[in-house]
Amino acid sequence: MIKRFSNGCVKIMNRWLPDPFLFAIILTIVVFIAAMVGTQQNPVELVWAWGGKGASGDGFWGLLSFSMQMALVLVLGSAMASARACRRALRSIATLAHDPKSAILVTTFVSTICCWLNWGFGLIAGVLLAREVARRVRDVDYPLLIASAYSGFVIWHAGLSGSIPLQIANGSTILDVVYQAPVAKTIFHPVNLGMVLVILLIMPLVNYAMHPTAQNTIAVDPALLAEEDEKKYEISTPAERIEHSRILWVITLVLGFAYIIYYFTQKGFNLDLNIVNMIFLFVGILLHGDLYRYVDAISDAAKSSAGILLQFPFYAGIMGLMVAQNAAGVSLASIIADFFVHISNDVTFPMLTFLSAGIINFFVPSGGGQWAVQAPIVMPAAEAMGIDYGRAAMAIAWGDQWTNMIQPFWALPALGIAGLSARNIMGYLVIVTIFTGVVACGGFLVWGLFF
Repeated sequence: MIKRFSNGCVKIMNRWLPDPFLFAIILTIVVFIAAMVGTQQNPVELVWAWGGKGASGDGFWGLLSFSMQMALVLVLGSAMASARACRRALRSIATLAHDPKSAILVTTFVSTICCWLNWGFGLIAGVLLAREVARRVRDVDYPLLIASAYSGFVIWHAGLSGSIPLQIANGSTILDVVYQAPVAKTIFHPVNLGMVLVILLIMPLVNYAMHPTAQNTIAVDPALLAEEDEKKYEISTPAERIEHSRILWVITLVLGFAYIIYYFTQKGFNLDLNIVNMIFLFVGILLHGDLYRYVDAISDAAKSSAGILLQFPFYAGIMGLMVAQNAAGVSLASIIADFFVHISNDVTFPMLTFLSAGIINFFVPSGGGQWAVQAPIVMPAAEAMGIDYGRAAMAIAWGDQWTNMIQPFWALPALGIAGLSARNIMGYLVIVTIFTGVVACGGFLVWGLFF
């Protein structure tokens, strides 16, 4: 039954889902019209909000820093993986896969663990592992394999790099009130860990249950996995000797790893995108063994970042439309969140907050943006209902990660490495979205009834 339903979803997505850039344009139009109707703002006001009201850090250009970080995640991760030593390590893990079933199970399980540890690392590690598995198991369905690698991302906000639980652990000031919950009541709460464990153990089986029959399997295009012969360099001029200098290579590595080590002594195991990218950068330089060889690896990897550079400004514009307030301080995002608050009670409130967060995340695909939009509504309501701050915050966090599965925004780095388009994997991810939605709804009801 799962296979039949997933086949239908795949056919629909392949036929109807446009290119992610066109998808972003369509979303922009939909949100623009909805904001006009919902907030009664005129088109000029909304165009101003979409473009950023003349400020470089809002609206259309509000994700410039984040866009660069994500492009670097893709480029640095790919360059690191192209090093001979890294390819050997990935191939060692890939040896655990010897047929389509084990290929899907291993890829899903490993990517999910990696994403729980750190979402930036997991997003790239999963798809790189999937490529190595595809080299080994040629009869596995390649789109499903990449979808399985990406599916692990569905638990990132419940893990160690979740921005919302980490933010509220340090105290988050909302409307002059400080809301605080330790990680014992968010990331390490028994219900949160239980939901993660259910997904970790069952999602690999759900993914494999979707594997098409042999005649419908789409094998990987060998051209996508072809490895070029290692480039040979002629070193005959002073300039070329400087480019391949071992001394400069060592100095660069000492500087980089000195900072990384000092960072962890000062911050503890607190990973964010910047330190993940720095690790990718200097590990990549180390593994390539030569600065100029690494420059060539970066040049090759940069070609796949075009989607991020083009589409992220449009999603920033959508976020600007979602949070644009009228004279009464009402935004489209607040209307959606408010509706779910008003139909809730103390048991159903977190579950309905999760659902509303899932809807808002479709248009505001950013953990920080999600918190900024929903926390001023959800947290005071949670306090009034006597609901634990940690449970309310995790409801937003789970909603934020949930609909990432059917939102091409976060899939772009993985798709760039895999050489696929969004329509190739989204049909399978519809099933993952349904499955994880059921797990989360049940988990938050249990959290409200028994904890």
